Amino acid sequence: MIREFTFIDFLYLLAATRWTLALTAVAFAGGGLVGLTVALLRVSALAPMRWLAGLYVLVVQGTPLLVWLFVFFFGLSIFGIAVSPWIAAAASFSIYAGAFLGEIWRGCLQAIPRTQWEAGGSLGLSFVQQLRYIIVPQALRLAIPPTVGFLVQLIKNTSLAAVIGFIELTREGQLTTASTFRPFTVYLTVAAIYFALCFPLTQWSRRLERRLHVAR
Repeated sequence: MIREFTFIDFLYLLAATRWTLALTAVAFAGGGLVGLTVALLRVSALAPMRWLAGLYVLVVQGTPLLVWLFVFFFGLSIFGIAVSPWIAAAASFSIYAGAFLGEIWRGCLQAIPRTQWEAGGSLGLSFVQQLRYIIVPQALRLAIPPTVGFLVQLIKNTSLAAVIGFIELTREGQLTTASTFRPFTVYLTVAAIYFALCFPLTQWSRRLERRLHVAR
């Protein structure tokens, strides 16, 4: 039955937004662990580890995120493994975020002049100690702005989880459109909510760049 778009529908959209934020948080946390591992392997002295980490990045960045969603949600069912939309989305987005965060952080680590590494080595510091006391504190200043920028992209990309039935903001917008037949109003509201989530982060990222003098 077709009806008007009401304030109750808006509240439903807001309620679905919490799942967008929850998926973003889980994906960022999982992707952060994977990304940290990838970044460290990419700058390690062991060539096989660098090669494996680089291969992971190439495969994930060269594959659409939708493919990972379909592999986890539909592909595993072929082997009799039932996966819920939540688990499939969390795993897919964590893998996706891990590759991109790994490259961001790898670039920040390698942006530190080689002389800094050599200075740490001359003091007798191990690889881990060089990272902890010399490299990471400097790389952190470079990493924060692009990491926040990627977080904004991750929030928007969670809309792809709608294709496997995960009810987040975009999926709720689809359901509301089907019942109200007011796509312009519904999706304009959805866009406004995404903007309200992403714009403050974008502004925060820009302030961080100025405050930390990243360009210097």
